[in-house]
Amino acid sequence: MGAGKTTVGRTVARRLNYPFFDSDHELEARCGVKIPVIFEHEGEAGFRDREEQVIAELTSRSGIVLATGGGAVLREANRAALKANGTVVYLRASPHDLWLRTRHDRNRPLLQTEDPKGRLEALYAQRDPLYRDVADFIIETGKPTVAQLANMVLMQLEMAGFVFPPAEAVPDTETVSGAPAQDTHS
Repeated sequence: MGAGKTTVGRTVARRLNYPFFDSDHELEARCGVKIPVIFEHEGEAGFRDREEQVIAELTSRSGIVLATGGGAVLREANRAALKANGTVVYLRASPHDLWLRTRHDRNRPLLQTEDPKGRLEALYAQRDPLYRDVADFIIETGKPTVAQLANMVLMQLEMAGFVFPPAEAVPDTETVSGAPAQDTHS
């Protein structure tokens, strides 16, 4: 949580002209309540059951960019679905960076503790090996801007042979000489 999955994912999707989905936002939309309410009523296990269903559905689609919740990798079914149905990019951030990014956020149930930084360190120790196992690429999120991170993701995909969809055609209105371009479409 706090690594930039949604922000970077949305930027990558826009650049690829793909639809963007965030599994947490999809889950909230389906339940009609925010994630902290789901945690409050169903606990983490209930939330993870719902999350697994959403991820199974979203990973069955093609031509999308998907950002998952930070703990999605805890379930073997999620890791298998992500690995089998897409290219997985792990946006890796240190626990200290994550703490700096999330320390004022009250919508993260797992951080509502007396020691949120310690909790982030424990979550990192638990999740980092799982992220590394499922990831096709690991991108360090420390200092780069969102635009730089999106470029890094796109460059990794391109180097791996990912074929980008054609960009939306922008009609030429001028030639080099300044004369109007001819429409060659029939």
